[in-house]
Amino acid sequence: MEDQLPFLLAIAIITLAAVTAGLFMAWLKQPPMVGYILAGVALGPAGVGFMPQVDAVPLAAEFGVLFLLFVIGMEVSLKAFIDDLRPAVLTVAGQIIVAFGALALFGVILEWRPEQIVLMTFVVTMSSTAVALKLLDDLGELRTDLGRIVVAVMIAQDIAIVPMLVIANSFVPGASLELSTLLKVVGAFAGLALFIRIFGKGGKLPFPWQENILGRVELVTLVALLICCTAAVLTGVAGMSPAYGAFLAGLLIGKTTLRTEAIRAMEPIQGVLMVLFFVAIGLLLDVEFIIENAGLVAVFVVGTLLLKSVANIVILHRVGLPWKTAYQAGLVMGQIGEFSFVLAAVGLANQVFDPVGYKLAISVIVLSLLFSPLWTFAVRRVHESTERRIATLGYGVFHPTARDGGDMEEKTDWAVPSLDLGPVKTRRGRSGPSPRR
Repeated sequence: MEDQLPFLLAIAIITLAAVTAGLFMAWLKQPPMVGYILAGVALGPAGVGFMPQVDAVPLAAEFGVLFLLFVIGMEVSLKAFIDDLRPAVLTVAGQIIVAFGALALFGVILEWRPEQIVLMTFVVTMSSTAVALKLLDDLGELRTDLGRIVVAVMIAQDIAIVPMLVIANSFVPGASLELSTLLKVVGAFAGLALFIRIFGKGGKLPFPWQENILGRVELVTLVALLICCTAAVLTGVAGMSPAYGAFLAGLLIGKTTLRTEAIRAMEPIQGVLMVLFFVAIGLLLDVEFIIENAGLVAVFVVGTLLLKSVANIVILHRVGLPWKTAYQAGLVMGQIGEFSFVLAAVGLANQVFDPVGYKLAISVIVLSLLFSPLWTFAVRRVHESTERRIATLGYGVFHPTARDGGDMEEKTDWAVPSLDLGPVKTRRGRSGPSPRR
């Protein structure tokens, strides 16, 4: 017991610091994960040095990522995703192409190997689901057309992480992609496509022996864990990522009557493990490296945020979204996501990233997430400004009294009419016929 005390005490202190920082960030109406990362930074070598290294934390953190994909799979609405499948897939493909083109230029200058360029492309392509959903919720857009397309793109990115991990795990020094790796990627997509084709239509399926399971939290939890871990083991043995199996398991449970209770049972477990995940990321941050390479890190952080936002806006508009929706969605998805940490860790383990490249990747990811409060504020201000300008423009163009110098009190009730000239929903919730041009 005496040997275990320091470790248990360390875990207790980490948890206390992370929860306190997370609650503080939530009180500031910011993503709690930023607080978790800051807690790791404060306790790690960059801070007081209390926790220079704890081997169990990264292990629990990666377990948390597996359960995150499992919960995301349960929460996915296959019908809604199928409706937005084409623009979402095209958007993610465009993001990968743009990121690869930009990083290829940097790679030539910095003399990166092709594997480094590909893996760094994957790292910067991913956006943070947690931050994006928080932004949409703050803006009141989570259940609008804007929220729907952002969620669809986030799901497409979460699905894309599976072949990304397969490719990343195939990289070894001096080697390139093998046929077996390409077959695994094709198999992963084919399996997902087959699953969507089979289960994408129709309502909920009755879960076997549900009368003995539903309403009993401990049994629901155990059954969910059984299905998740079984699928993860099967895909892992098959040479694919265990996270892919966890995601498919989540999709399967999401189509059954067990879905609601399983999500409720699994979210606390996944939430605790994700706290450890973000704390572990904070422990990895090397402040000394950032100071010594401030220029390079700043170029990558600022360039990533700006390039991702602009590229997202253009791509979303090209796949059919109006400029306003594309503009707001592009900003919401401008940061780098939590799954990028996993890709960077795989790159280091397979020696695709040297220690310097790994520290650069981690620094850019962490700073991108730490700047998310400022990004949240900027997006909110842009959203409000855009709403006011469009409302004023709509009133001035379509309301005859405005052109004659009439009353402007109700100008904020006007919005640009939809292209189909259907009913227009006003900002106060009223609806009425589209103004005539």
